Formats: sequence, structure tokens, C-alpha cells
Amino acid sequence: MEHFVVSARKYRPQTFKDVVGQQAITNTLLNAIDNNHLAQALLFTGPRGVGKTTCARILAKMINSDGTETNDEDFAFNIFELDAASNNSVDDIRSLTDQVRIPPQVGKYKVYIIDEVHMLSQAAFNAFLKTLEEPPKHCIFILATTEKHKIIPTILSRCQIFDFKRITVKDAKEYLKYIAEEQGITANDDALHIIAQKADGAMRDALSIFDRVVSFSGKNLTRQAVTENLNVLDYETYFTSTDLILENKIPELLLQFNNTLSKGFDGHHYIAGLASHFRDLLVSKTPETIELLEVGEQTKVKYLEQSKKASQDFLLKGINLANDCDLKYKTSKNQRLLIELCLMQLASITFDGEKKNSRHYIIPASYFKKKGITPIPVTPPKQTVLPNSDKEEVHIKKQASNTNITAFQVKEPPKIVLKQETKRTSGLSLSSIRAKKEHLIKQMDVVIDEEDLPKEDFTEKELITVWNTYIEKIREKGKHNLASILSIDTPKVKDTTVYLEYPNATNKVEIERNQYDLLAFIRKSLNNFDINLSISVNEVMEKKYAYTTMEKFEKLKEKNPNIDLLRKTFDLDI
Repeated sequence: MEHFVVSARKYRPQTFKDVVGQQAITNTLLNAIDNNHLAQALLFTGPRGVGKTTCARILAKMINSDGTETNDEDFAFNIFELDAASNNSVDDIRSLTDQVRIPPQVGKYKVYIIDEVHMLSQAAFNAFLKTLEEPPKHCIFILATTEKHKIIPTILSRCQIFDFKRITVKDAKEYLKYIAEEQGITANDDALHIIAQKADGAMRDALSIFDRVVSFSGKNLTRQAVTENLNVLDYETYFTSTDLILENKIPELLLQFNNTLSKGFDGHHYIAGLASHFRDLLVSKTPETIELLEVGEQTKVKYLEQSKKASQDFLLKGINLANDCDLKYKTSKNQRLLIELCLMQLASITFDGEKKNSRHYIIPASYFKKKGITPIPVTPPKQTVLPNSDKEEVHIKKQASNTNITAFQVKEPPKIVLKQETKRTSGLSLSSIRAKKEHLIKQMDVVIDEEDLPKEDFTEKELITVWNTYIEKIREKGKHNLASILSIDTPKVKDTTVYLEYPNATNKVEIERNQYDLLAFIRKSLNNFDINLSISVNEVMEKKYAYTTMEKFEKLKEKNPNIDLLRKTFDLDI
């Protein structure tokens, strides 16, 4: 039996041209070698499986090549690979720095590749600093890591940093296609695309998945075989779900979801994938954004066809509902019911984004004719048509002729001009209480055109009497706080304006909130509807009302002399 070599090792790039998806970095390194401008300390950082160690090995081989060596020459004597995950102590680094002093026997450079360098201990990092900053001219250090943030800044500042990016789905798929051709495997384009997506930007993972699927399906790699082996939800699941949603077939949709769960798939994964599917459909509706659709060519055609069935409003609302379900999934105690409720809501959306059970129905007369039903005409009660402007009469008659209803006009009520119409709200909510206050405020702005309100003269003494009456009235209702604030200052009158001074802004705000009830009572009692309030804040009064501890004690002692006896008995401090 022939020894099997995994594709990740068998097809490991031997030159920079073979490296997938890192063209910017490989070009930079090639130019640095050609121009003799290569730094002696390099740091390769990025996700797993994107080519950091591979590029380090290719670079180590290239800088020692002079064109006279054989093709299989790998300069193993000049390249030292150190796994920092298992050699992370100070002694390991000291051993390395001792070797650095010896020049290479073959080639120009000794290259030290330290993988997973973030695993070095703090002491090992510090022992490595001096050598890394001033290495011998025949030494080059290449550090590789997946977690750059764990490396101390003093190391980072001594290195030339290269950030490797995730390999795109397109690049990974093209490389998998090349390997499939090399191995004589017939691979479906969508199958390779699913493998590339599952790899999540790591070429090594993509090759490992490829080997696993080939072992399962043989020389013919199909989309069904890949989805079955990788246990991923196929595009067809979401295409079918969306068709059922668009056709408002709730029972079939719930059965399909149950079938998906019975195959071992997670409900959370299903609803998150459905939101992504709606997103892809939305992207497919516009030619400018279609390049954001990362799927195979055959699947792209299906997306374009289904995107024509769904409106933009439906997709936006669908994404919102699915995403909301996704966010609530982990905290829900009945997760299956949560998803089923979301699916039923999705299937209740019509193509224009509104609910099916709308109250606004307009049934045309042709509907009754098809059913053989003769509608019974309903005549509204006749009312007297009163004279009005010609323009309004013509408009009403025109409307009546369109609806087969007798034209009539109602006498206009007295003109009452309101600044803004108020909404009807529930009496049990905070918004209704707020709306009620706003309504009271707006009542003060009513302007009656027919007659002027009374404006009888009054004296300041009469105002104070009415003022005290109002205070007693609200105190009986239990509004003690407002009553005490109104008692702080005696109102002063100039013309029809009542002036008040309060020690702080809090008192002012409280009076302003209740000023309309207050003004309504005063105006009605004094029979003058021109009365208004002017409220100001006096900081001197505020200082006056800021009692010291001793002043508070004296006030309490005036009310109850026994408090002083209590203090003396128990020798209490004030």
C-alpha cells in the first residue's frame, strides 16, 4: 500500500508564485531580495493556514540561492525551525543566541524561523531582545504568530511586520479546482465553493476538507456529497423555505423546518442562514451589488431568479425578523417555538411588506357578478342640504356621484382653531398621561372667534385670597408638595401679570408643569382671562432656604422642646 500524503503537504508552495492570496506580501519580499533591502528581523502574522510558515521557508531558501544549486537543494543546514510552543524557556533562547554567532558553512545566511512566537515567556522575550535588535550580518530571524497582540511591544518595534490576510473564497476555490484537475477528480463548481466557504479563509483547512470529501465520494465530487459529508445546510433548503414563505404556505414551512431539525441541524444555524439568504437575495436585486454575492455560478443564477419574486420591502422586513429571532435565540427557553413563530410571521408577509390580514378591503362590483350575487343597495337617511360655498358643494356632489350616495351637507360648528390635533390614547399607559397633559396645555391655546372673554379688573388682595383658596384645594387632594411650593412666595401683580420668585429651578419647573390648572382656577375666580404667570429664580432666596444643622435643630426644638431633653440625656451631637 502506497503511503498517502495529505494535500496540504503534497501541494505546499515551493516558490512565491505558488502562494495563494498573498500577492502583496510575496511581491514585497521578492523586491526586497532583488534590491538587497531585506530586514534582519521579520514578523509574519495572520490567521491559521494562510501561508506564514510556507512563505518563511521559501524566503529562507531564496536568500541562500545563487543559481548554482540543484533543484532539490533545501539548505537544511542553514534553516533552523524552532517551535516556541514547546521551546519557550529562557534556556532555549540562550541556546539559540549561542548558535547565532557561528557563520553558515553553506550559503550566505542562517535563517531562524520561530513559529508561534507569542508562546515565549516574558523572560525569554527579554533574553531575545538584544540579539534580535543587533544580530550578526549572516543571520535573519523570521517570527510567525497568529496572535500579534500577545507579543511585547519591544519585540514588535524591532521587526518588520507583514500582515497575512484571509484567503478569499474565490482564490481558495480556484486553487482547489487546480488540485482536483491534478488528481483527476471531477469536481462540481458549487461543491468546491462550499468547501472554500467552510474553510473560512484558511487554505490548509480547505485542503483538509477536500481530502476528507474525496475519501467519501471518490473521483466525482458533487454538491450533495459535500453537504452530506460536511453536515452543512444546502442552498436548496433556503431556496425551498423562501418559496414557501413567499407563497404563504405555513404548514409546509413548519414541516420543512422539522425535517431540517431531524437531520441533526441546529435551529440557530438555520435561522441565521435564512437571514443571510435574504441578504443575498437583496444583493442580487441590484446589478451594482451583485459582486458581493459569494456563490458559485450555478447558484448565482438561482439567486437572480428568486430575487425577482421577492420585493425589497419583503426582504428588508424578513431580514429584520430573522435577525431579531437570531438575537433572542440564546435567551429563549423554548427555542423551537421562537423560530416557528418567526417563520409564521415571515409567511404572513405579502409581497409589499404588509400583513395579509388587512382591514382595508375594497370589493369590486365585478366580484359579485361572477358569484351571481345581486348587491342590495343601502340608502342613507336624507338630510337637509344647507347653502354653502359653491366650490364645496360641487366637490361633495362629485364625491356622492362616484359612490351612489345622496349628497348632503352638515351645518358647520362654530370655528374653534386648535394648534394641533391630539391622538386618542389608552388611559392606562404613561403615554396617555403625557397626552392628557399635552391636551390640557393645548386647551389654553384655543381661540374662539365669536366673542371675547371677560377681562374684569381685580386687586392684589383679591388675587392672594384666590391663591390661598387654590392652595387649600390642592392640599385637600393630596398634592402637598405643590401646595408647599406655592406657599413659598406671595404673588405680586402688575397689570394682568402675576410675578413669582422661587429659590431654585426645580420649584419653577414644578409650577410650570401645573400652571394651566392654576391659571384656569384664577381666571375663572377673578373673571379675567388675560391673567398670566411670570416665574423667576432668585439665588438669594435659595441661600436663605439652605439651613445649617443647628438651624434645623432649633426649628425642631420650637415644635417639640422634648428633643433638647433627649439630646442632653443621651449626650448626642448635633
